[in-house]
Amino acid sequence: MITVTPTRLPGVLIVEPRVFGDARGFFTESWNARAFAQATGVTDEFVQDNHSRSARGVLRGLHYQIIEPQGKLVRVVSGKVFDVAVDMRQSSPCLGQWVGVELSADNQRQLWVPPGFAHGFLVMSDTADFLYKTTRYYAPEHERALLWNDPHVSVAWPTDELAQAPALSAKDAVAPCWQDAVKYA
Repeated sequence: MITVTPTRLPGVLIVEPRVFGDARGFFTESWNARAFAQATGVTDEFVQDNHSRSARGVLRGLHYQIIEPQGKLVRVVSGKVFDVAVDMRQSSPCLGQWVGVELSADNQRQLWVPPGFAHGFLVMSDTADFLYKTTRYYAPEHERALLWNDPHVSVAWPTDELAQAPALSAKDAVAPCWQDAVKYA
């Protein structure tokens, strides 16, 4: 059993698998292709699983692949993040809009980010283990980024909860702003 909640961006979905818990702990089926397709209507095949671990205040993103765009099913298995998707599709009425969702080991939520969106997250716990399934293989030659704090997009990152500015990779620190970022057709 999966509960699916649409976000304000069409296609971006909050996915909540059923969790069976008691005094011993919990059990959940974190992935089932048939149940996911029935609940979401998404039948894309996942080809790669990724796992990252990051410390509090690390901001990864906003990333996307302009050719061979990836759909991502993301979740946190330890810790807590603020996860963001930004619509990069020029054909979309939601172009440049974003949605953010708290994902944590406690809430067991997952987020489906379809192809055509930039994606990133900010770690809000001491550490976070972030897992994601992708519908296309990583292709570094096609990877693009959008500046995390671009004023046109104006993502409301919860940075006020951190003791310092977000920690960025060198690449993310110099990512293009909205006007210069490559968009999908």
